[in-house]
Amino acid sequence: MSESKFIKLLFDKNTKSGIAFPDKEFAYQFIDQLFLLVFIPRTGQTEKLAEFEKKFRSLKSHLSTLVYDVVKDGNKAQSVAEVFFEAFPSIYDSLLKDASVVSQYDPAAQSMEEVLITYPGFYATAVYRIAHNLWKQGAGILPRLFTEYAHSKTGIDIHPGAEIGDSFFIDHGTGIVIGETTVIGNNVKIYQGVTLGALNTSKDKAVSLDRRHPTIEDNVIIYPGAAILGGKAMIGHDSIIGANVWITDKIPPFSLVSHKSEISAREKVSVKEAGEDIFKVKDKKNV
Repeated sequence: MSESKFIKLLFDKNTKSGIAFPDKEFAYQFIDQLFLLVFIPRTGQTEKLAEFEKKFRSLKSHLSTLVYDVVKDGNKAQSVAEVFFEAFPSIYDSLLKDASVVSQYDPAAQSMEEVLITYPGFYATAVYRIAHNLWKQGAGILPRLFTEYAHSKTGIDIHPGAEIGDSFFIDHGTGIVIGETTVIGNNVKIYQGVTLGALNTSKDKAVSLDRRHPTIEDNVIIYPGAAILGGKAMIGHDSIIGANVWITDKIPPFSLVSHKSEISAREKVSVKEAGEDIFKVKDKKNV
């Protein structure tokens, strides 16, 4: 294929896309500006209340434009923006609970402000809660753009369709995956590398209508590397899930799930001898 034909092919394909989406940078600016305005302390600044209010209200127009680029309906775009900002005080309260529980239980957190400014888990949770409201309103691909932006910045992948309760605590967070139909209760703590995912990746309609992801009840702690998979998986309240476990079924409340570690006494041998014993090459006859 000649270069000119290939360029025309790309042009035709990209101008006939069936998915409407906004400018990605404009979408990212909305998240950055909202997060900066709402959560970053303004100590030492001389900004007046009227100026602050103007900036906050301008975000409503910003969001309405983003939604319009997706739904191509002015009334719908305006309605989504109005509903979002009416709900935002409640979203804000939920996020303060998230930040508060981190500040309360993480010994490394010196203040609430430190959590708001520096913690990737809080940032990912904040963007998720913003996107979840828009997801419920049917704002097309926009909520996914928001959560994938947070994913790119934090390594934490939360689908905007997931249901997450109050006082959610992500500790460290890198590598966490939370799927679309996941349900998480209140006061849940999750460490890095946890996957709340699906067992079946089929897009068959009969399968896709079922819940594909697990349910985590209240007051659960899930330690690093745990994989909890499938719609049948349910972690009962007040349970502790240890590191690197694999769960696909129901776990009753007040459970402790972990790998059994076995410790055996080692004979007095040198480290060099022990290493040689571990890595020694087998005789060819025994391979």
